[in-house]
Amino acid sequence: MSKTAAAPDRAHLLSILGVEIPDDLLHLALTHRSWSYENGGVPTNERLEFLGDSILGQAVTVMLYTRYPERGEGELAKRRASLVSTVALAGIGRSIGLGEFILLGKGEDLTGGRDKASILADTVEALIGATYLGLGGDVATALVLRLVEPLISNPETFGESMDPKTELQELAATLGDAAPVYEIAESGPDHRKTFVATVTVGSLVTATGEGSSKKQAESIAARRACLLLAPSRQQPAAPLTPPASPPATQQAT
Repeated sequence: MSKTAAAPDRAHLLSILGVEIPDDLLHLALTHRSWSYENGGVPTNERLEFLGDSILGQAVTVMLYTRYPERGEGELAKRRASLVSTVALAGIGRSIGLGEFILLGKGEDLTGGRDKASILADTVEALIGATYLGLGGDVATALVLRLVEPLISNPETFGESMDPKTELQELAATLGDAAPVYEIAESGPDHRKTFVATVTVGSLVTATGEGSSKKQAESIAARRACLLLAPSRQQPAAPLTPPASPPATQQAT
């Protein structure tokens, strides 16, 4: 994908975001390390991701503090964790069709990188960082609040789904199956490992999640398992059938 060919698509992305990020910063924000590796080691979006993560956390923290004056520190922390999680940010990325704009290496692209939660979440943070550098803190904060507002408006965001592993454990117990079992596989160099978690809930479901840490990968796997099990939780319990009456016996005469 050349920068020139991508220009119309990027203009569409900017219109969705509601910001005019300078071209050089936008290009950098969309450049994944796999693209860099295949294109001579060009700069990646990782530094912008680092910056955007801090801006995201601050904007969400201030918003929650102001919007929920009756909530205590513990509840606010849980809500913040929910809004800035990889699962939440990946959902934001999917909602704006971000995957098609990311510059990925061929291998990453062929293995579904455009829908990987970790890549989508990191790119959302990089776009926030690019907005801050190109347009200033106020515009970046406004962008964050626009992106997370649909999550705040969703009643499920601050329910059990705040902790996918706990939700999955409780769901397994409700459905009468074994507790979730997690297995972790890792790959890559020590300074840049990728973790893939596989969670199995008895005979009910198996799901996987990928992340830059074991905790992140397990959380994503648990969330996917919860979504797969959601129809089972909503099915009404089967009515109890009374045992058949034993056949009448004749008294011996």
